[in-house]
Amino acid sequence: MSKPRHSRIGIALIAIVVGACAASPAEAVQATSRTVYATGKIVPIPASIPHEEGDMVDRRIIPDLRWIAERFPIYVTDGYSGPLPSGARAGCNRCHTRHSDHYNCLAVDLVPEGGGTRCDDTWRPITRLARWAEPIQNRPRLPFRWVGYDGDSGHGCGHHLHLSWNHAAAAEYRLAEWVEVLPTGHLDVTTPPATTQPPPPPAEQQRRWPTGGVSEVETGGVSPRRD
Repeated sequence: MSKPRHSRIGIALIAIVVGACAASPAEAVQATSRTVYATGKIVPIPASIPHEEGDMVDRRIIPDLRWIAERFPIYVTDGYSGPLPSGARAGCNRCHTRHSDHYNCLAVDLVPEGGGTRCDDTWRPITRLARWAEPIQNRPRLPFRWVGYDGDSGHGCGHHLHLSWNHAAAAEYRLAEWVEVLPTGHLDVTTPPATTQPPPPPAEQQRRWPTGGVSEVETGGVSPRRD
């Protein structure tokens, strides 16, 4: 004898609920970022990421830039902007706004690879990237702290896209203690160190360049498109 129809429906509903409860937390909520406490270091952007010669960033965001470059035809026009221990400078000279994340090595300016200064079809991938990074104006998706594009003065289609990564508070020309990045890449150091606040560097070093290691590259890309 077959079971009544209402009984079969009840059993099916129970199975659906049990199956949903059995899903792991990782499957139920997918992380959009992770916090990296590895020591920061200013490094040249690798050749696999199209960029102006001499552009540099904190090594902790290189995997994110590589991930983005594999999916969008980007060209980095500026990364870190500031002095180097050699006395030379990376990036442009005071062309960014005060307290810009460019001074902490955790921001990039992007244009389409091979694109121009007209807002034409070549900018469509950059616009898609901007909308992915900031689905709602002034509400960026993690790990981004600020996204500058259409609706932001000095930014937008035909000008440039600015991406800043969320990070610990840091003085100008100092590397942040931690930075949020995409849940990809190989630099998977997500456990805070025993001492979360490193001792400050000598006063002279605080004034001249960031801590955490600095590359000796003495050139820096310069572009008219700045934030």
